[in-house]
Amino acid sequence: MAKALVGYLGGPTVDQLRETASLRRRVADLEDEVLRLKVENDGLLAALRERVDQVTAGDLAEPFAR
Repeated sequence: MAKALVGYLGGPTVDQLRETASLRRRVADLEDEVLRLKVENDGLLAALRERVDQVTAGDLAEPFAR
């Protein structure tokens, strides 16, 4: 229905087109940021798994209370 109303009113204005382009750029920027964070998170998880694999039982033992 919104498309019908916009068509009836004469189409989008220049301001609406400009805002739409701006919003599309912002969405693309946010998608890039999400991808960057996913890659960074994957790297951190891999490093954490590597450290966990190196932990021994002695590392987990609590020290004696003196």
